[in-house]
Amino acid sequence: MSHEAIAILMFSTMLLMMITGQRVFGAIGFVAVVSAMLLWGPGGSDMGFSSVMKLMKWNTLLTLPMFVFMGYVMSESRLAEDLYKMFHVWFGPLPGGLAVGTIMLMVMISAMNGLSVAGMAIGATIALPELVKRDYDKLMISGVIQGGSSLGILIPPSVVLVLFAQIARQPVSQLWLAGLFPGLLMATLFVIYITLRCWRNPSLAPAMPAEERAEISWSERIALLHAGILPLTIFGAMMIPFIKGWTSLTEASVVGALTAVAAAVIKGRFTRDVFEVATRNTLAITTMFMLIIMAALSFGSVFDGLGAGRAIENLFVRDLGLNAWEVLILMQLSFLIMGMFLDDTAMLVIVAPIYVGLAKSLGFDLIWYGVLYTITCQIAYLTPPFGYNLFLMRAMAPADFTLPMIYRSVFPFVLVMVLTLILVMIFPEIALWLPEKLL
Repeated sequence: MSHEAIAILMFSTMLLMMITGQRVFGAIGFVAVVSAMLLWGPGGSDMGFSSVMKLMKWNTLLTLPMFVFMGYVMSESRLAEDLYKMFHVWFGPLPGGLAVGTIMLMVMISAMNGLSVAGMAIGATIALPELVKRDYDKLMISGVIQGGSSLGILIPPSVVLVLFAQIARQPVSQLWLAGLFPGLLMATLFVIYITLRCWRNPSLAPAMPAEERAEISWSERIALLHAGILPLTIFGAMMIPFIKGWTSLTEASVVGALTAVAAAVIKGRFTRDVFEVATRNTLAITTMFMLIIMAALSFGSVFDGLGAGRAIENLFVRDLGLNAWEVLILMQLSFLIMGMFLDDTAMLVIVAPIYVGLAKSLGFDLIWYGVLYTITCQIAYLTPPFGYNLFLMRAMAPADFTLPMIYRSVFPFVLVMVLTLILVMIFPEIALWLPEKLL
């Protein structure tokens, strides 16, 4: 059997196992280890062990539990509720104002943690009940929360960009800065879409009643603005020392986590229950990520041993005769297709090493390419049948938010993400201007 046929068989077997409900890390790891043993004999079993050792040497992964813990402290100590109340009061009088406020809340939450799961947790527990209570359209509610929460993997401190930096051997600080403007651009396009949609059909998102607005004094509204200082303080305490070179990435993540804890303590909300829930959830998510990365590293090693990277490069450049931009578009399309079935971390560790080398050989900037990859991950989070955020939304939302309805709700936001991806591809300066200016 040819190496190409073996690679196709491995990938199709892995997808089949996932479709039948197997855990992601189990499906990837099983196919990797069994394939290695069949190809190279008993010595192939060492690939799993070497993947564990390689994972243990990735010091950058120490940032993962810190960012996750920071997000859960913000969520469990109800510090995010203050932010949401601020947005509710200031934007609620407008049609779709609370949905716009939810997107802005997600931007601020994204600046305090590097994962979409924290945004989903906050959106489902804080924003969703308020939006339902105010008779917002369920499709709008579902789409806003899922689309907004995905911003967490693009706006710094993004864990996905940290992992990409490790794979591509690129500076994390440059990747974080490169992700900032595209993330804000995407959030702005979300807001424009929501505003235009609700302007044409106000029944989708009713404005705050005049009686409720009259009950809120201007002094209360001004006081609520103080809630916006908190995320900026946490973001600044974490990012400024890192960008200036005063702290390492790991130290900056610890500073961010400690700042979030300090804010909760000052507010009098850092209880034993908050600490326990945040710690348990951090442990669960960190373990899940590490198991997926370990399995994906094994899978990637087998792929690399089969010469898949060289085969893909030969197929695109020599056999098909494509130019650099056509190859780039095909790579992005393949990421979007794989994202319907694979976790973003699995995609990153299995396929990104192959594509990073190909992008570099074609002359593309790897910082810019990292942003493109991360945007495709965001899209993958929302695309059926196995989009990560789709299942998180179904697990956290009330029973009347059915899975078909959740699937339908994300398509306008996916189109906005695709538009952002196209804009960043056409105008690389959107991603590259800030790191070139500051670093």
